[in-house]
Amino acid sequence: MSISELAKRPDATPYDRLAALGIVLPAAPSPIANFVTHVAEGKLLFLSGQGPTEANGTLHTGKVGDDVSVNAAYEHARLTGINLIAVMQAALGDLGRVRRVVKLLGMVNATPEFADHPAVINGCSDLMNEVFGERGVHARSAVGFGSLPNQITVEIEAVVAFD
Repeated sequence: MSISELAKRPDATPYDRLAALGIVLPAAPSPIANFVTHVAEGKLLFLSGQGPTEANGTLHTGKVGDDVSVNAAYEHARLTGINLIAVMQAALGDLGRVRRVVKLLGMVNATPEFADHPAVINGCSDLMNEVFGERGVHARSAVGFGSLPNQITVEIEAVVAFD
């Protein structure tokens, strides 16, 4: 069954959708400094910024608008979304507990002239919509930065409501 067919089924779980997309969640990434990957307050889960880290630890680095294309950066944002979902899984124990992806803050390591930040962060937004259906539709900011930790191409934070 395709992801578009699954999206129309109200009984499809995030795990069904991940499987249809061919995505196997990695272990949640470890923090790279003095912070935790998530904090729950009430029924909100605040996820620390994640980056485009492959399961083997490889980081995607570079500056969008210079040595990284919009298409490549879109894929990096999608990978970052996978890492955010891995943190949700670790924090909640079951992705079925996600009531809503409330907000994303997408940061793009870009040249000063670059202006297509939303197209980059769509990689993560599209994934959230595909995996969580209507519960994945969210508010968002997509902004440019002169640099990001370890020169990664994107970093994305999330706020999630859960049951």
